[in-house]
Amino acid sequence: MIRVLHCIETIATGGVEQVRLTLVRGLPKSHFEHKIICTWEGGEVADALKAEGVELIPIGGFKNPLEWGKHNKVLQVIREFKPHIIHGAIFEGMAMAAIGGTLGKVPVVILEETSHPISRSKKAIYLQRFFAKAADAVVGIAPTVVTYLKQTVRLPELQVKLINNGVNLPREVPAVEKSQLKTALGIQEGDLIIGSAGRFYNDVKRFADILEAIKILKNPKIKFLLLGEGQDRELILHKANELGLEGQLILAGFQMDTAPFYQVMDIFCIASAHEGFGLVAAEAMLHRLPVIATKVGGLKDIVVEGETGFLVPPFSPEAIAEKIKALLQNPDLRSAMGHRGYLRAKENYTAARYCKEIENLYWDLLKKKKVLLSDFTSKSSDL
Repeated sequence: MIRVLHCIETIATGGVEQVRLTLVRGLPKSHFEHKIICTWEGGEVADALKAEGVELIPIGGFKNPLEWGKHNKVLQVIREFKPHIIHGAIFEGMAMAAIGGTLGKVPVVILEETSHPISRSKKAIYLQRFFAKAADAVVGIAPTVVTYLKQTVRLPELQVKLINNGVNLPREVPAVEKSQLKTALGIQEGDLIIGSAGRFYNDVKRFADILEAIKILKNPKIKFLLLGEGQDRELILHKANELGLEGQLILAGFQMDTAPFYQVMDIFCIASAHEGFGLVAAEAMLHRLPVIATKVGGLKDIVVEGETGFLVPPFSPEAIAEKIKALLQNPDLRSAMGHRGYLRAKENYTAARYCKEIENLYWDLLKKKKVLLSDFTSKSSDL
């Protein structure tokens, strides 16, 4: 059994932890055992990971990336678990994996950059370059992130690996389920549903910009269906009230099963100030939705301008409003973009493809480091 120790920050409702759940479910349980060190855990994603048999080990938040007390806790886990692979994501996770993997003599160390930093300090970039010296590979989750790793952090070409994030193919949603959901959400015949999803951190996700765009359009039939939870829930509600849109905002909360909610949307919009990948954009494309996205980070890699949706400048409700209007006025364009987006997402952004690429990376590095356990010699020699 190959033991993998994942190191990340909080386990709440964000994309990084959801991808870890995808990976745990997607890798063969006959070959891989997982544990996750985190700073904090709670909520439905944490419960789902535990249901998969994954032990979550919260060690508390970091005062700084080099806080020895936290790294000592990581080392204690390494001594007990004896992982073959340590895989760290997010800055704190990369610090844990690099330091713990080196001092704990873990055979394979993988770091994963899950964001597209636009304001990371020179000191943090230097630290990331330093951490990368301990890594056998550094994964970038989108082409833009890979460019950051090569050009800003200045990592060697051969060390950096592009592995696009992935999401699960959606389940089929029966018509009766969609009808019941519309009733429950107060969606009426003729309503036009703009959807979005993510943690309610408005400085990053900019849901208020979408509300402002809807205000510009002055159409009471437009409803804004928002999936998620977070610290800025009240801010979003206050913004809707301030704009006179309280009757057009539908807060559906965090949902583990998002399929029926996407199925009642007409357009998906993600207005992030910055974004490493943008899982929800790929998820919306798999539901055949046209996507309006800000031209930042991984979003500009996922959405093809004029083909699968539109790319707009960040912090621009006016640009969002213009593209919403264009799509609402042209149902055929919505359908064509949705279809092209589905084909693109199915080819490039599925969970099955992501898990397979990560698994291949694991086996390749185990083989290079000569970690050839007898039970897995045949598998390793195939790669």
